[in-house]
Amino acid sequence: MEPATLFKYCPRCGQPRGTDRPLQPFQCGDCGFHYYFNPCLAVAAILLGPDERALFIRRAKEPAKGKLAVPGGFVDLGETAEEALRREIKEEVNLKVGPLEFLCSAPNEYLYRGVNYPVLDLVFVCRAISVKGVAALDGVESFCWLKPTEVEVDQIAFPSIRAAVTAYNARNAS
Repeated sequence: MEPATLFKYCPRCGQPRGTDRPLQPFQCGDCGFHYYFNPCLAVAAILLGPDERALFIRRAKEPAKGKLAVPGGFVDLGETAEEALRREIKEEVNLKVGPLEFLCSAPNEYLYRGVNYPVLDLVFVCRAISVKGVAALDGVESFCWLKPTEVEVDQIAFPSIRAAVTAYNARNAS
């Protein structure tokens, strides 16, 4: 996502960006407003349970409604990535997890209500403390336990999660 596509007009005074201005940061020549384009942070989990299978969810909402994903979501103000991931897992599938191990990060875009948000996904690997009580809750149509090596990556909702599943499979191939 190019910064030039994000602001064509100053969000403070409404003046056109102008082609003589640098793309990063956005700088308004009229009112002096500066804006650095940075991604939102999101977290996701390769959440392991029985038989080394991972919990995959089927998205109940757009974007990518009906596609496979893993539990996760946006980091709220004041949260660490770890706190956000534990909260999101509880909200989406009603599970508690043990220690979190960082796997990878990957850029993503999230189209919401006509706005395409640049996102950086931080992906962790963790294990469910217990799978009792697992449920499809907030934004989750259904869930299933699958071996990550058996998941067809074109069925996964977002490029960042496809990259994470690929990284997880490569790491565990030996």
